[in-house]
Amino acid sequence: MRWTLKPAADPQKTKTLMQQLGVDQLIATLLIQRGIDTFDKARDFFRPDLKNLHDPYLMKDMDLAVNRILKALQNNERIMVFGDYDVDGTTAVALVSSFLQNHSDQICTYIPDRYAEGYGVSYTGIDFASDNEISLIIALDCGIKSIEHVAYAKSKNIDFIIGDHHRPGEQIPDAVAVLDPKRKDCAYPYKELCGCGVGFKLIQALAPYFNLTISDLIPYLDLVATAIGADIVPITGENRILAHYGMQVINKNPRPGIKAILKGQKAYYTITDIVFTVAPRINAAGRMKQGIYAVELLTKFDALDAGIAANEIEQYNQERRTKDQEITKDALLQIKENKEQNNAATVVYHERWHKGVIGIVASRLTETYYRPTLVFTKSGDKLAASARSVKNFDVYNALLACSEHIIQFGGHMYAAGLTIEENKYEAFKNAFEEVVKNTMQEDWKEPELEIDAVINFNEITDKNLRLLKQFEPFGPENMHPLFITENIYAAAPAQPMGKTKEHLSVLLKQSDSQTVKAIGFNLADKITVINSGLPFNAVYSVEENEFRGKVSLQLRLRDIN
Repeated sequence: MRWTLKPAADPQKTKTLMQQLGVDQLIATLLIQRGIDTFDKARDFFRPDLKNLHDPYLMKDMDLAVNRILKALQNNERIMVFGDYDVDGTTAVALVSSFLQNHSDQICTYIPDRYAEGYGVSYTGIDFASDNEISLIIALDCGIKSIEHVAYAKSKNIDFIIGDHHRPGEQIPDAVAVLDPKRKDCAYPYKELCGCGVGFKLIQALAPYFNLTISDLIPYLDLVATAIGADIVPITGENRILAHYGMQVINKNPRPGIKAILKGQKAYYTITDIVFTVAPRINAAGRMKQGIYAVELLTKFDALDAGIAANEIEQYNQERRTKDQEITKDALLQIKENKEQNNAATVVYHERWHKGVIGIVASRLTETYYRPTLVFTKSGDKLAASARSVKNFDVYNALLACSEHIIQFGGHMYAAGLTIEENKYEAFKNAFEEVVKNTMQEDWKEPELEIDAVINFNEITDKNLRLLKQFEPFGPENMHPLFITENIYAAAPAQPMGKTKEHLSVLLKQSDSQTVKAIGFNLADKITVINSGLPFNAVYSVEENEFRGKVSLQLRLRDIN
């Protein structure tokens, strides 16, 4: 693990911000590192305000989308809200469909079957729309590359509105409206919305036509916050505002479906809790059964019904975990047997691996070998894969460089999906290995801990803790601050924790400071260092630990040397 200390903040800017905000050097430094170097920026950061959301009509085609939806509602047309089967897609469908259902009884939802239809807009879905006299499809979190599908729908007199956030191809689908802030010809000021975020901008644009204000849309933001966390988009700008208010909804009055998943296990939930508790269960529906079950859970308004649906989805999640563990074990064995431990990339395949969990397995393998990873399985007469990457390496561009071997692909810098012909597997695998080998920089090959500051334990004051809490919600481009404290000791011997004793718990002390409780997940191998009696350095984040209703300070150890 490589430790990298972020550059020191400009001393004059730090001093000015300290004076303007009445904070100490640590807080001013953390703010400047995040690009927050003025009083006004700090105010917006600490006090996110819905008034600072951008005008949705700045997004190209928003006027066309709104006009077509209003026409459909006026003419009592049947509307299908279509979305991908992951968290972002299902939350987007739940959000837009539940909004429209307040104004029409002609709204239906559709999530494609992961196995029978695959990712994105499907011909099966369009045929379903045609058979059921649906004249408008609103596709969310997908569709930006669905050129042929939109043309097929048009041949059946079905209009399309696309609300996506993925990178467009060279050609934009010939839909009534294509909402995507990543369009080259779209001047929307914030480019990092998730699919559910684009869906929210759509209902924000529609709201005035129903005499609704932005405040009336707050109850939908628990869905948006869930999607922002799960889709790993930057929690900056507009996403920070939406996530902030969404987490308030989750903590005060979440929709019954989310409440049923959380089961009141904590008094206060962070977006990290949502990522590791709510998101896997929503995803499990699409991975193991049908994504529409997640939409149904998220749109239930009866607590009893939501509880029953949440219990069913929990069963899918348990099944998902079992498959995940089995396939990860098989994949690691395959790498070893093929003597590919030292390859530039990981590419593995088995025809019987469950398509619903290969993305999770790709993430597990990335954690093990820390390199770009693709996990393939059989999908009909083709092979489908999920791709995951490491920091700085753009797996989307790597796939683009191998496109001659690919039928279709899509995704982001760090995660993508693709389909190839079965007989192209070896050729693709070799091509991808070469691309990674030739483009992966040496300093990208090792996990990196980016550390914000070197501090002493006496800087962890009550005031700083309160301010650090206001840095939430944490996520990409606003990560939980990491600190180094040097020359510390164990006040008492560190103890192993966990079912297999892979974690540790310890009381830490620095010179004459008070002792601080710390835990280290998957750091049990560091117990010898900690208990040696010699001073050591630690990288950690500061957090609150809630146990039996009591909240206390706790350090989350990330590494020790």
